[in-house]
Amino acid sequence: MGQSLSRVYVHITFSTKNRKPIIDTEIEKPLHDYIGGICKGLECNPVRIGGYSDHIHILCILSKKITQMKLLEELKKQSSIWVKSKGLKYHDFFWQDGYGIFSVNPSEVELVVNYIDGQKEHHSKKSFKDELRAFLKKYDVDFDERYIWN
Repeated sequence: MGQSLSRVYVHITFSTKNRKPIIDTEIEKPLHDYIGGICKGLECNPVRIGGYSDHIHILCILSKKITQMKLLEELKKQSSIWVKSKGLKYHDFFWQDGYGIFSVNPSEVELVVNYIDGQKEHHSKKSFKDELRAFLKKYDVDFDERYIWN
C-alpha cells in the first residue's frame, strides 16, 4: 500500500486524584475546550469532551503519529498545569496516575457522544468507580481493584 491510512476512535477516561470533585462550573467548559486544543495540537482530532466534577471523558481520533501513552501524558500534564493557573482554589489539582483508553467502533461513535453528553444525568445514579468497572468488564480488561483508584 503506497499510503498509510488510519482512523482509530478512542474513548479516554481518567479521574482527578482521589476522585476529588474539583472540576466545577467555573472551569468545566474552559477545561474541556483546553483539552480539545491539546488533542488538536497532537493531531488527535477531538470528537467530544465532557465529564463530571471528578473525571473527564475524551472521544478523539488517535493520530497515527503518537502513541496512546504519549497522548495521555501530554493531556494530563498540560491540562493540569492549565487548571492550576486558574486560581488558588485549584492549586492542589492533580489527575490520577492511571487512565482508561478504549477503542470505539465507528458505527458506535454517536452512542459514545451521547454518553459523554449525558454525564451529569448518568452520574446522578452511578459513581465514577462503578462506571469504570463497567468499562473494564465490557472490554474484558483484567484489573486489580487495589491499584486502579490511586
